[in-house]
Amino acid sequence: MTTSAAEGARRGSPELWIDAACEALLESGIDAVKILPLANKLNLSRTSFYWFFKDREELLDALISRWREKNTGSIVKQASAYAATIVEATLNVFDCWIDGNLFDSRFEFAVRSWALQSPEIFQEVDAADTRRLQSLVEMFRRFDFSETDADVRAHALYLVQIGYISRQTKEDVANRLKRIPSYVEIFTGQPPQQHDLDRFFSRHEGQRADTPS
Repeated sequence: MTTSAAEGARRGSPELWIDAACEALLESGIDAVKILPLANKLNLSRTSFYWFFKDREELLDALISRWREKNTGSIVKQASAYAATIVEATLNVFDCWIDGNLFDSRFEFAVRSWALQSPEIFQEVDAADTRRLQSLVEMFRRFDFSETDADVRAHALYLVQIGYISRQTKEDVANRLKRIPSYVEIFTGQPPQQHDLDRFFSRHEGQRADTPS
């Protein structure tokens, strides 16, 4: 190992510190995200933190950026993805609720809990909700729903999921997948066709245990 590589190993990396901060946030809340405990957990010196971040606030900013890019970014991306019908478009968004690589529900809950303690983070969450809802409204509008109808359906779709997260609802994935056809019909007013469901379920084959045929 070269000298520079050895020094890098002793300092870690920005991603390593952010990963540790995220884990602390998920496990114990924002008050647990502190430099010295993170350094101890990573077996790194406290001073190594300052190679990557000016202070704790900069680390917290990085945490929020990660949350914004992953959770908000995924909803916006899925809502704007190609779809031939509103049913297909809605199922694209539902990918977020099933695939933790797209949308992290634990991270969402932790940030929303943090927002109860911080006006600045509350504003971040409010801005994220606005952007997510707007992307869903635009999704419905693409399929010729009226402005009012698109707004109501977008709010219903989104707030049901946020309700699941806020209540920390524990639901078996297979059971949730069974409910997908009914949710789609409620939110869109159109029953999903079998080929829509087949494509959706094929994307989540590893999580599917007993779903409708």
